[in-house]
Amino acid sequence: MSESVGAIIKTNHPYIVRTHDICNGSPTLAGTRTRVIDIVIEYTMLGKSPDEIIDAHPYLNLAKVHDALSFYYENRAKLDAEIQKRIRDIEELRLKFQSKVWKPV
Repeated sequence: MSESVGAIIKTNHPYIVRTHDICNGSPTLAGTRTRVIDIVIEYTMLGKSPDEIIDAHPYLNLAKVHDALSFYYENRAKLDAEIQKRIRDIEELRLKFQSKVWKPV
């Protein structure tokens, strides 16, 4: 059975969904385009607390942020691999299209 475009795929998390045509099917918070990995990056790499994440995204609430983090911890290997791939892709683009304004020291 194939997924139809726009079909919402529910998860075992009340606030996390996958929709083929939103963020390429990446897990997002329901009703938003905010990806779980965006929340994870803010929390783990930028050191923001759940309250600070809500301050930056006022359409979210604590339950949604904690659900995103719970989903991440249950799917950590896959999501970490996706984050690392995105970091490599960004670095490749940075090397390919070096800024004429900013020069690394």
